[in-house]
Amino acid sequence: MSEFTNVTIIKKANIYFDGKVSSRTIKFADGSTKTLGFMLPGEYEFNTDAEELMEFMAGKLEYQLAGSSDWLSIDGEGSFAIPACSSFKLKVTEAADYCCSYID
Repeated sequence: MSEFTNVTIIKKANIYFDGKVSSRTIKFADGSTKTLGFMLPGEYEFNTDAEELMEFMAGKLEYQLAGSSDWLSIDGEGSFAIPACSSFKLKVTEAADYCCSYID
C-alpha cells in the first residue's frame, strides 16, 4: 500500500536517539495504529509492547531480533516482524524511510 486514506495524523513527532530517529503516528478508523518515520545512520535498540511489523521503503540496514545472533540485511525495500514484549537492534548505514504497524 503506497498511501493511506481517511486517517488521523498526530501532529507532534515521536523523536528518539537525539533526533536521529523520528516518526509520526497515524490512526485509522478501525482503531489500528501505524507510525511513519525516518532514521539517520546509527545503531539503535527498540523494545516492543505489541507485535510490530517494520516495513522499509528505502535505506540500508542490518537488524537483529532478540534471542538471535544473526544479523539480517535490508538494502532498499524490505520488512520484518517482531513479537510482542520483545526487542530488536538496528545498524542503519544509509538513511531509512519506514512504516511500523502495531498488531493487536
